[in-house]
This record gives sequence, structure tokens and C-alpha cells, in this order.
Amino acid sequence: MKWLKIKHIFSPEDHFDWMVSHAANPFAEKIAKGIYRIYFTCRNAFNESHIGYVDVDLENEFNVTGISDRPLLQPGEPGMFDDSGVAMSCLITVSGQKYLYYLGWNLKIKVPWLNTIGLAVWDEKDQLFKKHGRAPVMDRSNEDPFSISYPFIIFENEKYKMWYGSNLKWGSTQYDMQHVIKYAESKDGIHWKRSDKIHVNLVHPNEYALSKPCVIKDKNIYRMFYSYRANGDISSYRIGFAESSDGENWVRKDELAGIDVSENGWDADMICYPFVFSYKDKTYMLYNGNGFGKTGFGIAQLIE
Repeated sequence: MKWLKIKHIFSPEDHFDWMVSHAANPFAEKIAKGIYRIYFTCRNAFNESHIGYVDVDLENEFNVTGISDRPLLQPGEPGMFDDSGVAMSCLITVSGQKYLYYLGWNLKIKVPWLNTIGLAVWDEKDQLFKKHGRAPVMDRSNEDPFSISYPFIIFENEKYKMWYGSNLKWGSTQYDMQHVIKYAESKDGIHWKRSDKIHVNLVHPNEYALSKPCVIKDKNIYRMFYSYRANGDISSYRIGFAESSDGENWVRKDELAGIDVSENGWDADMICYPFVFSYKDKTYMLYNGNGFGKTGFGIAQLIE
């Protein structure tokens, strides 16, 4: 694979009090001919994350044509699983209903944070996502006792399939974790069956985190794009790639990802949080650059 970087699309600059900085974890949904709504995670002045969007015209130089003037989802009440922020993960439509799976942040004392997975449902009348409940749909468990993160879900053969991140250990700094990718299944998208199995593991020297998988099924092959953190002397995120014949047993092929940091500019220090989609026989990747999305997101096209 080889990706051609096309454009840096958007980065918040004090647009609203809830959208002061960052446009992390981009996720695209087609809403009209050539127009895609790009959902993302932004932060207010207190680093509390919300979910907003911009509309982008793929047929007109990827220009931004609209921006949300209010958050589609915001942090929960003090003490709830998402009181420190909500982060965009995955949007899936089943039987005409939109389900948004998101990350709920809790800041902690002995460890930096606790992440769990929440669910929100689109309310057509209010044009907002309404939280499914006051608790996460996936919390810590015997299989995942520390912290879990960014799910990606597809609906296939009357079954919800989820790939998500899980800490194997935790400590006083983020460098103490070993964050890998696991797999779960559900009949209703709410109750999930999981195991202790690691489906995508750490392989590089000094590597300690895999994050935010994006899974595409191409004929009989599952392809996954994700972020991996640290590889030898490289300490920041890069974008990786893996393949599987069944969606459960994966082979990492990061050398085939076909995209890396630029020599300078907004994505020279890191690239992360990929989302891959197709439009008019072309395949695109949305991705973040420096500062975990602080410099916003851009788009690249698959050219070979």
C-alpha cells in the first residue's frame, strides 16, 4: 500500500467554549452526495472532551462546509464513568438506527485514568446522541481488569463484532501500560461476550500501546489499521496494519501500512487514529497528527 497525503482539513481554534482545541479520532459518515460528516473528539479549556463534527465536501477540494455549533455528546455528571470526557470511537447503523460507541474518561489518582465504553443512540428530533444509560455497556471485567478503550464495531451475519483496546497492566504513568487489541461479540450490541485472548499483540522494541482499530472486510479478508506507540528510538505514535482471514487471528504487517510522518508541519511528530473509508472507487484515510489530535486531522488517498 501507498497513501498520498492530500490535505490538512481541520483543527479547532477556540470555535466554542466546548471546542477550544483538538479534533481527534475522526470518523466519517456519508450524509449527501460528496458530503461526509466527520465526527471527532475536541476539548474545552479544562481538557474535558466532547464530540462534535464538521461537514466536508469530497468533490470540492475537501473543503469544510459546516460545523456543529453544539456538542453531539458531552461528559457525564461528576462521579459517572464519563465525567472527565467522552471520546469518539465508532458509529454504526443497524435497521435504520444509529449507534455511537464512545470512550468514557475517568481521571484517577494512583493511575492516570480509567476508560470504559459507552453507547449513545441518535435522536432524530433533537439532532443529538442520547446516552443509552448511566453506566457503560462495557466496563472492567475479569478479562479486562484495568482499562479498556476505543472500540470498532461491524454488524455481520446478525452479529455485532467489536475490536477494542485493553490494558494488560497499569501504573502511575501512561508508559506503565501494555495496551493491546482484543475482540468481543454481541447479539444486541449491548451485552458482550469476551475472552482473555489477545488478538493483536505488541511486537516492536519498547512498544507499549496499540490504539483505535479500524477494521474493513475486503472480500474474505479482514484488514485493520490502528495506532502503535513506540518502536525502538521512535517514541510517538505511528499507523500500523494487520490482516486476518477470520477477524480473530491477526498478522501484523506494519511495514505495509504505507504512511508515515511528514518531514515538517502538523503531522511531523506523529500520525495516529486512522479511519479508512471508500468513495467513488477511491479509498481514503482520515488521520491525526501531532499532539494526539491537537493539530487536527487530515486526509490521504490510497494510490497503490
